[in-house]
Amino acid sequence: MLTKFIRKSLPLALIAGTALSASAQMLINGAGATFPYPMYSKWFDQYTKVDPSVRFNYQSIGSGGGQKQILAQTVDFGASDGPMSDENLAKAPGKILHIPTVAGADVVSYNLPGSPKLKLDGQTIADIFMGRIAKWNDPKITAQNPGVDLPGQDIVVVHRSDGSGTTYIWTDYLSSVSYAWSQEVGRNTSVKWPTGLGGKGNEGVAGLVKQTPGALGYVELIYALQNHLPFADVKNKEGNYVTPSLESVTVALATATIPDDLRFSIVNAPGADAYPIAGATWLLVYQNQKDPAKGKKLVEFMNWALTDGQSMTSALHYAPLSKNLQDRALQRIKEIKY
Repeated sequence: MLTKFIRKSLPLALIAGTALSASAQMLINGAGATFPYPMYSKWFDQYTKVDPSVRFNYQSIGSGGGQKQILAQTVDFGASDGPMSDENLAKAPGKILHIPTVAGADVVSYNLPGSPKLKLDGQTIADIFMGRIAKWNDPKITAQNPGVDLPGQDIVVVHRSDGSGTTYIWTDYLSSVSYAWSQEVGRNTSVKWPTGLGGKGNEGVAGLVKQTPGALGYVELIYALQNHLPFADVKNKEGNYVTPSLESVTVALATATIPDDLRFSIVNAPGADAYPIAGATWLLVYQNQKDPAKGKKLVEFMNWALTDGQSMTSALHYAPLSKNLQDRALQRIKEIKY
């Protein structure tokens, strides 16, 4: 991916007459969430046309890794789909700001003959991930899917093996709809899974689901679409089965209560058309930048991503920030000192 960015940026630089060499470009390093990786890759690629003097090296290692690396100051920015906890923020050598960028959906993806369209409620999903529902033709599943011929084969649960913001959104949702889950497993970027196989990154989970008959797992919407995996409609807070989509995530985001620090959750949101397993993703940056030149370039990029970059989100099935949240995020960026 990095090579791709360099190849695309160099011809543009030559056309502009600047003839920037790779060594003359400023390299900004980031790491973290796989959930927004397709979106960030697009932004980083497009931004070389806006500012050929800068390029990005982003490691898609999961939100847990992104939080660890920003705490260790081994990257210029982190990325996470789960907001950092008060405990982790207290460990930081300086104040870390949360800059929301887009919102997306965790989808229930599966591998069944004929790829039938399924409907599932939160309690059923929680019971599957707790190992309490082990067969595809369990009455709790068949009752929600009349007319669908479900096999008697085992459900192979697939989950993340790495620290993950996608997992944070998933476990945040399951904790909100299942008391047993909230007490026995809880919400976090990494949990002790009651059952199942682990895959690294959204890519790893999607790959395992795709190659494992009877599998059921969770991935960000774009990964299901790119891998041609079916995904379920999920029953929301209002009792409606909703298809995960740009529109249903946008509805969920519109109802969010946003605190001053911009750390928030949009799972199980109210609204007849709100998809219930939705979440935002954040860039994690220090308020006081150690490198003035990099700090300036990072701020310029984030301002672009939250304005011009928002027009690119729908093509990749991410929801753009609402106008109010966009304005608040841009104000937060102004607090960065370099």
